[in-house]
Amino acid sequence: MPREHQWRYVSAAVALCLFGLLIIWRTFSIQNSPEAAVFLNQAEFYSRLNRTIYPPRGEIYDRNGRLLAGNRTVYEIGVQLDEVDDPREVAIALSALIGVDFNTTLQIASLEPTEDAVYAVLADYVPAEKIELLKAYDVSREPEDMEALACSNDPALDSLFCYPHLTRSYPEDDLASTILGFVNREGVGYFGIEQQYHDLLAGLPESIWVPTDPNRVQELPEVPTGASLVLTIDREIQGEMERILDESVERYGAEGGSIVVMDPATGEVLAMASTPRLDLNEFWRYPEIFPDNLPFNRAVSETYEPGSVFKIITMAAALNEGVVTPETEFTDTGSIEIGGIVVRNWNAQVWGIQDMQGCLQHSLNVCLVWVGQQLKQDTFYEYVDRFGFGYETGIDLAAEADGNLILPGDSNYYLSTFGTNTFGQGLAVTPIQMVSAVSALVNEGQMVVPHLVRAIVQDGAQYNISPQFAGAPISRETAAQLNEMLAVSLEQEASLALVPGYRVAGKTGTAQIPGPNGYLQDQTNTSFAGWGPVDDARFVVYVWLEKPSASIWASDVAAPVFAAVVERLVVLMDIPPDDIRLANAGN
Repeated sequence: MPREHQWRYVSAAVALCLFGLLIIWRTFSIQNSPEAAVFLNQAEFYSRLNRTIYPPRGEIYDRNGRLLAGNRTVYEIGVQLDEVDDPREVAIALSALIGVDFNTTLQIASLEPTEDAVYAVLADYVPAEKIELLKAYDVSREPEDMEALACSNDPALDSLFCYPHLTRSYPEDDLASTILGFVNREGVGYFGIEQQYHDLLAGLPESIWVPTDPNRVQELPEVPTGASLVLTIDREIQGEMERILDESVERYGAEGGSIVVMDPATGEVLAMASTPRLDLNEFWRYPEIFPDNLPFNRAVSETYEPGSVFKIITMAAALNEGVVTPETEFTDTGSIEIGGIVVRNWNAQVWGIQDMQGCLQHSLNVCLVWVGQQLKQDTFYEYVDRFGFGYETGIDLAAEADGNLILPGDSNYYLSTFGTNTFGQGLAVTPIQMVSAVSALVNEGQMVVPHLVRAIVQDGAQYNISPQFAGAPISRETAAQLNEMLAVSLEQEASLALVPGYRVAGKTGTAQIPGPNGYLQDQTNTSFAGWGPVDDARFVVYVWLEKPSASIWASDVAAPVFAAVVERLVVLMDIPPDDIRLANAGN
């Protein structure tokens, strides 16, 4: 290399090195400057979209793992307005295969795209089977040539896109519908379990940046699904109770009713049937099925005067306080005066000398008023409070009613109120309150809190719900006394509630219904609270039929429904007849 040119190469090398160092320095300074941060954020913003991802809603199962509420994939069908070649072809295809309105679809597909509107929704919540019909509309194109979100093989429908998403699905239609409630298309839970546990089932939505580059789809985070619930109900028992209830409402000409079955030891509700019921997959029919603010679940939301079934509570309080015993005698004269009114028996007859067993067996209003007088009104209402009347039971369902009591000190309370309350008139309860109260009689004096969720499944773990108790309103001895009295009462009167092979206990309730000018004479609420087997109760059953026309008496209407319920329960719960069961226990 000539010496006179060497300085030129050295200078060029130095210049190139300095230029490289300048580039490195400039790159570093840009990356760490505030202006560079804004620029890079904007660049990243334009390569991603901010979206809120809603996790799949948790599923609901019965106690044996049968799916009662889940999710299924449906599709939104949209049109890219700037790609529509023939709006009429789009409208014809969708009206024929999807069932959308031709004119509406044609109008939307004919819109001119604007800067703010290049995409329009033509249909939503379209089931997968209809999407398959649309995809097969024209087979001239191979399926592998289609884009992932393309709706059809037909080139004339290239402007259509099908976006999958989840919607709530109820595989059993209206089974247990009044327990489950429903989820609307905005993802909001209404009534029942869906409303009570909405936040838990829905999970936590996440706001994330979604890459627009399809090669970066793997960067999408997994959003945890909502918690799933295992209910206490048995699908088979629930189905049978709904069948029996429907048949009974029709047979006895009732306006409606409820049947509740509960395990008295744990408070687990095995079935809760109510009328009417709604196919939850058609939740939009709710106003049609439940007109005039009719409660969605009568067992927890409707209050009514219980009538003679409430005599259990009055007698339990009197026995527990020791003011009467089962052998205490009372001479029934057919009427008794209290607070300026005269109370008579249900049949206006005189029954003469009766012990407390006879008073319950013959359901004597006069006797129960006298029992209440021995108890005194303050003590009586103390026990009404102990048994939970006037309060919600705490059952895990939305819209529970707390009943209605008129108590001493209230402006509309009179001594006559106390008299009528002793035999279940002048106060309002719910079926689930009666079930909870009666559980004390068969659970050695302890009253359980009824519940419908047995376990919560979340993040791969199952959390079981433990039984809860609402206090002990009576002693074990009182519970045993009354339990036996009510079993003997059914046996001695040859009640229609009796079930061959099984010893059961219980009480009827026939209650007049208040009207604008006093109680109605030809309409009643009929009920029956019962349980069995008496020596080791596995179930408590409450039957309520509203305004039956076949008979106004619970002994004719509600009692045989109880028997029908028990005849199915002992089979479904695998409870042998008493003689076999007791013999096996002795071996």
